[in-house]
This record gives sequence, C-alpha cells and structure tokens, in this order.
Amino acid sequence: MKRWARYLIGALAGAAVGLGGAVWLVRNAALGNNVAIGPWATGRSFGSASADPYTRAVVAVKGLLALPAQEARYYTAATDSDGAPLDGRCRYLILGGELPAAWWSMTAYDPAGYLIANPANRFSVASNAFQSGGRGGWSIRLAPTQQPGAWLPSGGVPRLELTLRTYLPTDGGAGNPSVDVLPRIMREGC
Repeated sequence: MKRWARYLIGALAGAAVGLGGAVWLVRNAALGNNVAIGPWATGRSFGSASADPYTRAVVAVKGLLALPAQEARYYTAATDSDGAPLDGRCRYLILGGELPAAWWSMTAYDPAGYLIANPANRFSVASNAFQSGGRGGWSIRLAPTQQPGAWLPSGGVPRLELTLRTYLPTDGGAGNPSVDVLPRIMREGC
C-alpha cells in the first residue's frame, strides 16, 4: 500500500474515533458535571455567555433552554446516595429539606433525556405539592407503581436520571453550589 494511502486511512480513522468519542461523551454526560454534591451534579455557567464549549454542547443535547444562574440552578443525579445507578424498576425514597430557592421541581428522564412514559401521565413533583411549599422536610417516592404521598413515576425503565430544578436561587446564582444541602436518594427495594 502506498504511503499516502496509509496516511489518509490513518487520518480518517483518527477523525472517526475522535468525533465518535466526542459524541459519546456529550450524549452520556450528566447535565452539569463540574460540581458534585452527593449523587447530584451541577454546573456554574448554564445559560451564560461564560459557558465553555463542553457545557454548551451538553445543554444543547440534554438541557433545552437552560436559564441563567440567577434564575435557575439545575442538579442531576444518575445514582442513588450509595453510588448505585438509578433503576426505574426499583423503589426509592428521596428525602429533602428546604432548598436554596424560591421554588423547585424534580423530574425523571430516561438516559437519552426524554420524559419517561407512565400510566399516570405524571412527570414531575414540585415544591407546591407539599403543604409547606417544600420549606420543611419532605419526601418523594420514585417507583414504577403508584405510591402513597408524593409519587414520581419511574416507568420501570432500567436506567433513569433525575433533574432537580431550583428557581430563583437564594444566592442569586452567584454562590458556591457545592455547599448546598440536597436531597438524599435511598433505594428501598426492587
């Protein structure tokens, strides 16, 4: 084989591996992966001009229309508090307290970033679902079948991710999210 043909094949293979790796990395990234708080991850630059190209790519793929930090902060979790991947066939207890925001919501997504189909057509639980407005202790059950109290259906999918959106952060979006006290995610059974 001629030398130029080997170089061309090597360059094409390198480009294919590099592009494929970049696509895989962005599609499988957590939304905001530069600050970890227990099972939760977040970023500091969503919806801002200072966002790096990687954050912009992840938001473009998974976080449509991310608001700037002074309006919302997004946390994602793909594991429970013990580090095991979230499994939609299992039952989880999510325990939280007052979050650093005026209002919040929690949504379950499949790994591709889509809402999980479920017979109840329920896709999110928000702070206004609780008498206290989510200001005191609260709990949500994440499970494939209906549960008493605040229930977030998991649809029975093998893997899922949770997104916790906090609106109007009390620190105006300028604080350090790594000090935030976020909900615990505990597996109760499968």
